[in-house]
Amino acid sequence: MISSYQDLVKASQNEHEPQRFLFVFCKAELPDDASAAERAAFERGEGGALTPVICVDKTPDEAPDFTVLAEESRTTGQDWDMVFVAAMSGRGGTEPSSDEAQQPMTMMVESIRMGNVGNYLPLDQSGQAVSLG
Repeated sequence: MISSYQDLVKASQNEHEPQRFLFVFCKAELPDDASAAERAAFERGEGGALTPVICVDKTPDEAPDFTVLAEESRTTGQDWDMVFVAAMSGRGGTEPSSDEAQQPMTMMVESIRMGNVGNYLPLDQSGQAVSLG
């Protein structure tokens, strides 16, 4: 069971093929037409919509520790509340390239925008898995 980013990195080391991680950092936002109840829930840290603000792909070796990844994200100037992670497997012992990751990353962003996040690992700002819903 994966309950943190470190668990994900460890699991990737046990895969037969090399991995590339896809990261979509999201900001929780409240729609302009939100009701008073929705606003109150949002103030308690519940509800809202997750808007992708940063996308990046890295190998587990390029991002072995979540704190380094989080620090790097802060250099963009974009605030974020949660990050979704997916993994791509290589073929024939070769890891997927960044170019190969572009289409899956675009599909991942669109999926998150539509609220379909079940295929991704959601992590909080400290790299711990989050239960959604």
